[in-house]
Amino acid sequence: MSFATALADRIDRLTTGIGRVVAWLALAVVLLQFALVVARYLFGLGSIWATESVIYAHATLFMLAAAWTLRAGGHVRVDVFYAEATPRTRAKIDLAGSVLLLLPFSTVLVWLSVPYAARSWAILERSQETSGLPLVYLLKTLIPLFAFLMALQGIAQAIRAIQALARPR
Repeated sequence: MSFATALADRIDRLTTGIGRVVAWLALAVVLLQFALVVARYLFGLGSIWATESVIYAHATLFMLAAAWTLRAGGHVRVDVFYAEATPRTRAKIDLAGSVLLLLPFSTVLVWLSVPYAARSWAILERSQETSGLPLVYLLKTLIPLFAFLMALQGIAQAIRAIQALARPR
């Protein structure tokens, strides 16, 4: 096994592990949202803290599971060419998509979002709501984390595509 294959395998294990852990947040979001609706419409009760918890859990789920979804091939793509393509053509599309689109996008997103999250950490930014969660800085940290995980998965995808293209026909 080459170094590149080992690296791609480690990246895949990392994104899969993170994805499987945060996937449980889907259950938490559904249960908490259901409880909020019942509390609101049956008992006339509301909670900004609980409402923001749903938003934070939802954001965490989508931002941290995106790389796992990419690994599993769950992202929406235009299948006009890809669905009927040979494995070699798919590898070319995956390599081009990773190198020309995903990695530059992820790099720019990290570059722009790290100072944004750092400013939030510097003041330990809180919710604008009085009884809201005092964790806005953690929410903003999800942006560069998302970009970093997507870049890692893009590297793994590019490695696998290069390996597929290097195989004899």
